[in-house]
Amino acid sequence: MPDSAAAPVILGTTGPFPHSVLAERHPAIIQQVRDAFPYGPEQHRALDALLRNCTEGAIEPLPGHDRWHDWGLDDYAGQSWFDVPWLWSESWFYRRLLDAVGYFGTGPWQGIDPFRPFKLAELDAKETDEELAALDTLDDDPDHALLHGSLWGNRADLGFRLSAEAGAAVSALVADDSAVLWPLLRGGTLCLVADNAGRELVPDLLLIAHLLDTGRVGRAVLHIKPYPYYVSDATTADVLDALRRLTAAPGTAAAYGRTLWSAMSDGRLTVRAHPFSCAPLPYAEMPDDLRAEFASADLTLFKGDLNYRRLVGDRRWPPTTPFADVTAWFPGPVAALRTLKSDVITGLSADTEAALDAAEGQRWRTAGTHALIQVNPLPSAATSPR
Repeated sequence: MPDSAAAPVILGTTGPFPHSVLAERHPAIIQQVRDAFPYGPEQHRALDALLRNCTEGAIEPLPGHDRWHDWGLDDYAGQSWFDVPWLWSESWFYRRLLDAVGYFGTGPWQGIDPFRPFKLAELDAKETDEELAALDTLDDDPDHALLHGSLWGNRADLGFRLSAEAGAAVSALVADDSAVLWPLLRGGTLCLVADNAGRELVPDLLLIAHLLDTGRVGRAVLHIKPYPYYVSDATTADVLDALRRLTAAPGTAAAYGRTLWSAMSDGRLTVRAHPFSCAPLPYAEMPDDLRAEFASADLTLFKGDLNYRRLVGDRRWPPTTPFADVTAWFPGPVAALRTLKSDVITGLSADTEAALDAAEGQRWRTAGTHALIQVNPLPSAATSPR
């Protein structure tokens, strides 16, 4: 196991990127949510208070957040949002935003996803039509195309189109363990821990449908969020929206949609929304029931940047730290498909790191222009890197 003491936990003050998220992105999200719905005076007052608190105030020990007391609220109350672990303060922001708009209340705004307009707009975009139409041309190598479609998320057309554009996507991979991934899919169970809704969830579902159709997996468990989170993270409602989008499409997309619909009906595809999916903690601290579920899978596949941070630990690891070392605690075979959008990175060769730094400075870590496929087929599950 690597020495986590040599890789400090990322705080809101650890470099310009985490600070910009807390100081600039979160206020912008508050404004976007405010503009997306005709909220009443109560919601506007609560949003104003959240804006002041998250940019200038201290974390407040609020009642009615029992699970959060177990997740660190008592430890961080009274501190600046910028001085606690960045993963924690980001997650707390989204929980407080839902409080502000009445998502968990008893009034008419209960259960209304404040990010739904953005999710639906992306799902209904013409680019989604183009990407779904491109499925009809995947005769030569659908395994590669659908895996890369899932990898690149809302740049999924790069993976769907076996062309010069797809070649550009391959050249932007900083690590590629796909040759290790495929042999792990031998007709058993796949757990896919989803990331975003909309045009990222669609290719995730297409990959699952393809794996079911080809017998590479016999059963899939799709882990999504129990409530809205990080603007675009997928919930059950988002899965249903994406499934309806597929079944209403022409050609191959509709066939995949029917596969998924049937698989959900007969239990080959299960949707899971575990409370820990919205925890502000690394997955090394997951509860026993979730650990047992991942242990029983032939492969657990973590999608996206946030899940990667939670899988390896939201720390400033040296980029050459082996991925196998930081995931050795995991209870079964594990893989990550991730477009890089934050500072955390492991598993690079020294030459790759040096070339990226020379060409782009630190920008390659956060710009979403590079991606990785990393696999640990034989974690030891001996200890946690806490």
